[in-house]
Amino acid sequence: MSQAARPPVGESFNNVAGAAPGVIRVVEPSGDVRPAIPLLAVVGVGLIGGSYAAALRRAGHVGRVLGVGRNAQSLTRAYELGLIDDTATAAEAAAQADVIMLAAPVGAMARVLAEMRPHLKPGVVITDAGSTKAEVVQAARAALGDRIACFVPGHPIAGGERVGPEAADGGLYAGRNVILTPLPENAPADVALVRASWEACGAHVREMDVQAHDRVLGSVSHMPHFLASVYVAQVARSADAAERLALAGSGFRDFTRIAAGSTEMWRDIFLSNREAMLTELAALRAVLDSAEQALEQRDGAALEALLEEAAICRRGWRLGNTK
Repeated sequence: MSQAARPPVGESFNNVAGAAPGVIRVVEPSGDVRPAIPLLAVVGVGLIGGSYAAALRRAGHVGRVLGVGRNAQSLTRAYELGLIDDTATAAEAAAQADVIMLAAPVGAMARVLAEMRPHLKPGVVITDAGSTKAEVVQAARAALGDRIACFVPGHPIAGGERVGPEAADGGLYAGRNVILTPLPENAPADVALVRASWEACGAHVREMDVQAHDRVLGSVSHMPHFLASVYVAQVARSADAAERLALAGSGFRDFTRIAAGSTEMWRDIFLSNREAMLTELAALRAVLDSAEQALEQRDGAALEALLEEAAICRRGWRLGNTK
């Protein structure tokens, strides 16, 4: 086996002779020192899951990390970058890990949880980083059954357009918000464990109701990506798309950056939160209609009033005034 090759799933990477260049190996704590999470399993070792593992490593909050995923190349790269120590199947991770982070697309979580359910060890805590919560919780209840108490739903409000293990950043969550939507069945100690892990990443943690989460995040997280993607698709379909893109500047760059993100992930998010998205689209259409009417009627006062309202809101958000 070559130095950088990925071993069969479940076989320790530490069986590979030597270490790939740049790999950070975790040194097991000596004596009575025990990390808060002795063994972490991360399902999905890209931007979100990889950054979570990297941040916890940086904070000394985790001992060893198992990587779980369907893409062998991604797992190999995650190992080379020092994000994980070993690979495992979903079943193996369920039987070994103290904490499991589901950083897979929301559409895949039901399948992963169903694979894990028969093998979950006592005391394991499962959390997720899914951008929608109602459908994820519904899937978790169906998959986990009487083990639902071990699932503490979460959502980090952080990300980027880059994908894969190379995008992982141990500082991604510093100063960012993370929302937990605890279930009635959750033990306070399990919620506290998940909260502490995010705080170790440098995040600010708050709790919300599942439905409130999906409504609010549908507006300020999912809708911006939807609009950016729809707009770029419209440009791409135009007869003079090449000329438009050649002349695009900072306005296009800033507005469309997030449209370059994972298409699979965002497809699942939009479909999972479709009711909130449709409500937001209806509200947006009403404002868009009024703006279009102002243009048609050359109503400068109405157009300026709309622009001023938007500018005041945006400036206030930037300054931290959310009232």
